[in-house]
Amino acid sequence: MSTYAVQVSSISAATTERHLHDFFSFCGKISSIDYSPDSQSATIHFEKPSAAKTALMLNGGSLDGTHLHVSSEIVHPDHDDEKTHHHDGTYEQSDKPRAAIAAEYLARGYSLSDQILQRAIELDSKQGISTRFLSYIQTVDTTLGARALGPEKTISGKVQETLTTATQQARTLDEQKGISKQASDYYTRALSSPWGQKVKAFYTTTSKQIYDIHDEARRIADTQKAAGQTPHSTGAGTASPPLDPVLHTAPGSAGAGITGAEFDPKTAEAPTIV
Repeated sequence: MSTYAVQVSSISAATTERHLHDFFSFCGKISSIDYSPDSQSATIHFEKPSAAKTALMLNGGSLDGTHLHVSSEIVHPDHDDEKTHHHDGTYEQSDKPRAAIAAEYLARGYSLSDQILQRAIELDSKQGISTRFLSYIQTVDTTLGARALGPEKTISGKVQETLTTATQQARTLDEQKGISKQASDYYTRALSSPWGQKVKAFYTTTSKQIYDIHDEARRIADTQKAAGQTPHSTGAGTASPPLDPVLHTAPGSAGAGITGAEFDPKTAEAPTIV
């Protein structure tokens, strides 16, 4: 199977292969990592070209106190040929907007500079958003709406009036239907919240500012805390952005496809990207 590689150099002596895996798995599913501690360099092999392009977005970032140089010997296409895929309501981490991935980094305790956040916004604006991911968000919105409100209704559209009215509507609807208690992923909870319309716009449009990414990161972290999860948890079944079950294998294995870094705030500091 073909893979899409990026080369990483200037790696800290304190960085392990697991650190690299946790860091770059936000970009998409990793097939393998060729890591050479002696030369402080690595080659990260991704399954999808869009994941490799997202990794290149992090060039100049810092991991374990050292600035990383991320490059590629070739120009990777941004998306797979989506015409060859049936939109069956699923998606992969690499299908997400770059701004959404940046928000996940922040929600998990990493620090991203405004320069990297702006780079994510510009990539989304230039490349657009994957139709697979757009289809997923629309399916969640319409399925919840049909279940709670009736045919051809969206759950986010129910709460797009004034903030006070929206908050009361969402709480009443949630009490009646128990949506948040039944929800198994972040997007279901977020779309049925008072901020549903804003959340949907964040994930389905390319018009964003840096503060929008910070706002979404706070929503992700707050939703996890409300569900009794830590902002750093990436386990399946939490309120964090959902993992593709095909991608989520044993933590630490090459290509595990974890959506974000797993990190214990009691024993380690969050890696920093600047």
